[in-house]
Amino acid sequence: MPVFVYRAADRRGQTIDGVMEAPDARAVVERLQRDAYFPIRVAPHAERGRWLSLGGSSRVRRQDLLAFTQQLATLFEAGLPLDRALSILEELAPNQRVKSIVADLLLGVRGGSSLSEALTKHHPRPFSRLYINMIRAGERGGVLELTLRRLAEFLEARAAFAEAVLTAVAYPAVVFTFGIGAIIFLMTFVIPRFATIFADLGQTVPLPTQILLWVSAGFQAYWWVGVIALLAGVLAWRVWTGSPQGRLRWDQTLLGLPLIGPLMMKIETARFARTLGTMLKSGVPVMSALAVVGDTMTNRAIGHAVEQLADGVKRGGTIAAGMQSQAPAPFPVLAIHMVRVGEETGRLEDMLLKVAETFEADVGTDLKRVLRLLEPIIIFGMGVLVAFVVVAMMLAIFSINEIPL
Repeated sequence: MPVFVYRAADRRGQTIDGVMEAPDARAVVERLQRDAYFPIRVAPHAERGRWLSLGGSSRVRRQDLLAFTQQLATLFEAGLPLDRALSILEELAPNQRVKSIVADLLLGVRGGSSLSEALTKHHPRPFSRLYINMIRAGERGGVLELTLRRLAEFLEARAAFAEAVLTAVAYPAVVFTFGIGAIIFLMTFVIPRFATIFADLGQTVPLPTQILLWVSAGFQAYWWVGVIALLAGVLAWRVWTGSPQGRLRWDQTLLGLPLIGPLMMKIETARFARTLGTMLKSGVPVMSALAVVGDTMTNRAIGHAVEQLADGVKRGGTIAAGMQSQAPAPFPVLAIHMVRVGEETGRLEDMLLKVAETFEADVGTDLKRVLRLLEPIIIFGMGVLVAFVVVAMMLAIFSINEIPL
């Protein structure tokens, strides 16, 4: 069925943007009029990029999605019907993009669609497969308000985990950035001025100073070569990892690194366990949940392992056995044993969430340990470079005193 984009106004004069599946543009107009909206413009989906994008970016921030889910869960728990809750959320939208999405969902629900159908048809970009599958399972089980609350808790836990990781990495990144900036400043502004002074004096400078002057001159003359080489390297890496085989090889290489590999495995294990546990607890069938979980893995080697795990479960195996059989990317032994206990006791969902909590805590501890090793290395390296610059300059200055008057 064709897809149309539209802009309409309500009785208060406020405009909304959205998309709708309909046989033709007239059907879109009639449906909008039935919902008490006045169509301003209706166009085929192909024209969407030229005028709907004027309202802002097509992406929705993670914070906005979390706030939308939390507020919708709260309104549902208060006993409000779905259309009334969406109407309130439309007024509470923090920006025009979110307002447009909520208004479109409201039109779909008032037109007879379920919330999961409205999420799928009208705005697939902000809402992932995980989000839609959990909403669909909640609707089928008649526990949509509980599913929304679990989904909000899942998004909140995932956001808190990502924020904790970024916060831990922030300080070493800032130290490294300022250190590199200081070295570039010395090479481009300070040392060239000393080079001019030494050249005017005609005095032979010590070897460390000569090395420093050569590096500074080379940096000034050929900095663009380094920039081009860096951009070419990044482009080649993007092209290589853009292919499925290249991305798989790169992710397998990362998992094999001494410190980074085990840390990434724990991060992906925590994501796997939290996502699968949340979906199973919300009533999503295990095979559907595993298919979604495989797509949520940022490391394609782990995602491939989850797909193989799903094939084993389809043939009658257990999740723990499938986790243990993944030779290229084996899951941690503790996670395998905890999942096996959960399957044996019939509490797999709770045990998966416990696995997620355990490995998220381990990631925080390991990350702090790695950064505690990385911070002195960065500081020591920057200190050595700065000390070399200072010593080279001081040797040159002392050599000036040896010039005969």
